[in-house]
Amino acid sequence: MGKVTFLNPEFFWLFLLIPIAIAWLYLKRNQSSTTLKISSLKGFGSNKSFLARLRPFLDVLRLLALSSLIIAMARPRTVDVSNKTKTTKGIDIVMAVDVSGSMLAKDLKPNRMEALKRVAADFVEQRPNDRIGLVVYASEAYTKTPVTSDKAVIEDAINSIKYDNVLKDGTGIGMGLATAVNRLKDSKAKSKVIILLTDGVNNGGFIEPETAADIAKQYGIKVYTIGIGTNGMAEFPYAIAPNGQFLFQMMQVEIDEQLLRSIARKTDGKYFRATSNSKLAEIYESINKLETTEIEELKFYDYDEKFRPFVWLTVLLLLVEIGLRNTVYRSFI
Repeated sequence: MGKVTFLNPEFFWLFLLIPIAIAWLYLKRNQSSTTLKISSLKGFGSNKSFLARLRPFLDVLRLLALSSLIIAMARPRTVDVSNKTKTTKGIDIVMAVDVSGSMLAKDLKPNRMEALKRVAADFVEQRPNDRIGLVVYASEAYTKTPVTSDKAVIEDAINSIKYDNVLKDGTGIGMGLATAVNRLKDSKAKSKVIILLTDGVNNGGFIEPETAADIAKQYGIKVYTIGIGTNGMAEFPYAIAPNGQFLFQMMQVEIDEQLLRSIARKTDGKYFRATSNSKLAEIYESINKLETTEIEELKFYDYDEKFRPFVWLTVLLLLVEIGLRNTVYRSFI
């Protein structure tokens, strides 16, 4: 029957009556039949007939009927529970990721870009009820994936991020932010969020970062900014060898933290600095906690009542016991 539950389990206390009933039947066993007094039993056989030996079985039937009735009164039933979750106040998120050549710097392991991809993919997995989009930028920007609830599409897009010559090298923070704003400006979500990550100074594009921040504020979009890179020196790519491999040298890490703080403050967001792999993971975890989604969970219960067979068994046992007592065993002495 699967997992059985009881609607009225308090009726099981009635099983305490069973030992009392047994004791009562035992004490009254000699009063349940008619007695005949005679001077001698020598003329009667000493062996009881088969039916006479089965007569106590009538009491067993009555006790079984009582037990079956108690179980029926306890209302056994199985339940099938199905859950349905509904996002009541969802969030639309766009991650704007810097893909300039400096993202290949090795101060995060194995480099900044690969470290980001791992953390961003984990972040997406923790947002099952939100829509997420992806914008990549260098001196220019484009939408790699519009906001979608298909997490597999987003994860594939994140894993495919790489440095190439599709975008002109440089860091156009304003371009990346403006493109992300364009993906969210018409959103009807309860909350609209941009996670803007960069590792440099704005030196490309034709949209000023402050202008893009003003537009984000106008549309009610919150911007969390992340500056990625250690404090001090880091291994940066500076040239490509004849075999196609990047050549690295130690260079000063430069991040316009004042600009990133200004963007975050203007849009009611927050600025973070990721100086290591663990710190980057902590930042995304903090954003995950700051932007919570309200979920409504609906549970549907399908009950299958199981008491009816016990009712029919009770009736059957009583009919058999009463029938035998008033027919076969009616004239027994």
